[in-house]
Amino acid sequence: MEQNLAFSLAGQTALITGAGLGIGKACALHMARQGARVVIADKDPQRLAETGTLLAEDGRQALALTCDVTDEAAVTSLFAEAQEKGFTPDILVNNVGGGRSGRIWDMDVDDWDHTMRLSLRSMFLCTRAALPAMMDQKYGRIICLSSGARNGTVWNAFHTGACAYSTAKAGVIGFVRDLAIELADHAITINAVAPGPIDTELAGPYLRKMHEDGLEYSPIRMVPLHRLGTPEEVANAVSFLASPEASYITGSTLDVAGGR
Repeated sequence: MEQNLAFSLAGQTALITGAGLGIGKACALHMARQGARVVIADKDPQRLAETGTLLAEDGRQALALTCDVTDEAAVTSLFAEAQEKGFTPDILVNNVGGGRSGRIWDMDVDDWDHTMRLSLRSMFLCTRAALPAMMDQKYGRIICLSSGARNGTVWNAFHTGACAYSTAKAGVIGFVRDLAIELADHAITINAVAPGPIDTELAGPYLRKMHEDGLEYSPIRMVPLHRLGTPEEVANAVSFLASPEASYITGSTLDVAGGR
């Protein structure tokens, strides 16, 4: 595929977490096509291998490393191995997130903690691990995946309950806002991308079923563009924030949500 030079990442190395599916996989493929060498990380080795195969078929340079990015020791090893193999990240995409649905009066504390661990602990651990090299070179781009759910998502709230997920994704914004200030003197930028309802392998069937079932608060009814977004559309936004063209943008959140 021809490389789109609008947001060239040539000469950069990007580490993408949760790269085995959905938005993470799309980011890995798109950023590689923009010229970046990519480190793809995922805790599922089969999914990781599938993304690695797609990158290889596309003729892209990639390093695939299995890692549970909610585990401190595993994250330390991930970044050490990437650096040892010559893939020190200039760009970090904190894509891992998710959680368990449920209305607050029924929610188990383990479900709450699981959601915070996925979305916030993983982001903290990976960002902390990436920073020493970025600070040494006085350059870095960090992009964290938030969500339109940070403001509450009507379809989730009405149909299943999702206060833990909304809270976690709001926490991403606070993380980005503070670190934009902390990291400014080191010429490192950090921003968030907040997707709306996206047609990923896991979420797409669930989101489309809401519409097909005629539910009043389905995402397709409520999103002004009246469709689900694609992982590639989110990857475009991530690549922009990782590029030199976004050099004066930090602490910001870019919504990719169809006007919602």
